[in-house]
Amino acid sequence: MARALVTGAAGFIGSHLTDALLADGHSVLGVDCFNDNYASADKRANLVKATDYDTFDLVIGDVVELDAARLIEPCDVVFHLAGEPGVRSSWGPRFDRYTHHNVAATQRLLEAMVDFPGKRFVYASSSSVYGDALTLPTPEDVTPRPLSPYGVTKLAAEHLCVLYAEEQDVSTVALRYFSVYGPRQRPDMAFRRFCEAIVDGNPIEVFGDGCQSRDFTFVGDIVAATRAAGEADTSPGRVFNIGGGGSVSVNRALEALAGIAGRPLDVRHSERQEGDVADTGADTSRARAELGFAPQTALQDGLAAELEWVRERPLPLPRVRSLTAS
Repeated sequence: MARALVTGAAGFIGSHLTDALLADGHSVLGVDCFNDNYASADKRANLVKATDYDTFDLVIGDVVELDAARLIEPCDVVFHLAGEPGVRSSWGPRFDRYTHHNVAATQRLLEAMVDFPGKRFVYASSSSVYGDALTLPTPEDVTPRPLSPYGVTKLAAEHLCVLYAEEQDVSTVALRYFSVYGPRQRPDMAFRRFCEAIVDGNPIEVFGDGCQSRDFTFVGDIVAATRAAGEADTSPGRVFNIGGGGSVSVNRALEALAGIAGRPLDVRHSERQEGDVADTGADTSRARAELGFAPQTALQDGLAAELEWVRERPLPLPRVRSLTAS
């Protein structure tokens, strides 16, 4: 039984990773600051399963301000999923939050990792680092050209991981997640908005003409890849694409949702948003070869799971037990 540190443990992906580790007999030290990028009630609901385990502990706090060494010391592997999410909201006055939660927090953890040689550090990066890539599907050696401040900060933190691997011998792995969806998805994300509109009988708003394509990746496949990165014998500083296995247009995804819902959808289009790229597609051959990664969930099945989750909400909200706060 290993002990894992999971930052962002109450978030969309972090809570799924935490649940999977606990279910397999591992212990988890979770960290989350419950910042206000979306309702803390949603994040508390994400921890319903985890709080049933005696092997789960939670520290409520900002990674930048906490004692990183004390968090890392009792753990065998660090999964750093905490960060400030969102392409559209990274423009304007909130940018300092992105540099704080995405760049500074990563540096604090990496600096502390120097004193714990041999421990693996897995960083959750993003396909946003590519921007409008000229090559599709996109391999990891394409020069990143982010189109949003968010993408810039994710790439900066990724560069820190490579730097600490090369200069300080920290065993880092960075994973470029592509368009993650599934139950517990953040309320600002497209499929969550689409599913809520279906359940509530409201029109669906699509930014742009819907012809833009994404390599949608189910959260369960993301968790499998993340865990593999924590265990695989890869070279320090390695970077991997993690995608769903093929690009699909937003319009095609809406057609699939209409089929699952069993009725036509009232789709309305508005202007493209700043930072939204035209197409994404992951070349995952490196992850397949070195991590044994292979996505298992078809888009139709993943969308059905998310729609069902939205229909079943709200979940009971437990009192969050923290080692440093109540």
